[in-house]
Amino acid sequence: RALTPRFGWNNDSENYYFLKYFLFLCNLVFTVLGLVVLGLGMWGLISKESFAQEKIGSIGTDPMLILVTLGFVLTLLCLSGCVGALRENCSLLKLFSAAVLVLITAQVLVAIMAYSLGDQVGGYLRSGMLAAMVRYQDDLDLRFITDEIQSNLQCCGADNYRDWEINIYYNCSAPGVLACGVPATCCVDPLENGTVWNSQCGVGAQQLDEFTAQSVIFLGGCLGGISRWIEQHEGLIGTVGIVVLGVQILTVFITTRLLESIQWYKVYR
Repeated sequence: RALTPRFGWNNDSENYYFLKYFLFLCNLVFTVLGLVVLGLGMWGLISKESFAQEKIGSIGTDPMLILVTLGFVLTLLCLSGCVGALRENCSLLKLFSAAVLVLITAQVLVAIMAYSLGDQVGGYLRSGMLAAMVRYQDDLDLRFITDEIQSNLQCCGADNYRDWEINIYYNCSAPGVLACGVPATCCVDPLENGTVWNSQCGVGAQQLDEFTAQSVIFLGGCLGGISRWIEQHEGLIGTVGIVVLGVQILTVFITTRLLESIQWYKVYR
């Protein structure tokens, strides 16, 4: 027997199965993606021996922990939607829908807070970057992130190049060759003859005055570079945010319709 239309929605068997398997496949894809992210995060933590007794205290600042958390949440959330759609389990689908709604609300609140508390967000970014600079030699992930930011944004340090004095190896009182220097990614031209990477191009840069240093390294800090990058890409960031939010809202809509179809299909089939 054909299902009775409700609220203008054609609740026939074709729509029912389309919603069911569409939601299942979408969640299956994101479940696999979540497992990959979770695996990468765990691999990163294990390869760096982050669970060792001497390193466990600083695991909270490890970038890999973000991947682990993101992967775990994504896997758990999408798996509930995947199983709920496949097994026609209304409880799991309701849980999935509620969780996505919570995520949507949280993202909107975070966006509003970030916009209204710009100065505080800048302070958190500064603290985070200084913390990464302190552990520059000790954490390969933080080193990679810092190098990428400095080389791509053509900046050095958080506020300026002298911030690198916070690092025990680049501090002017350090005994090594890196004393009073900066990483090579701060250099204007870290390549010699365009081919060979000179890892010591920033040695002694902190001892130079700004006029002399500007021909060797980037003087400006990365916080300013990040701010300028955000301003230049406001449209793209906004578009991506709207698309991501729209996908989540669409997911809630499809889940709600599937729940409705399941209830009616069980009655009329």
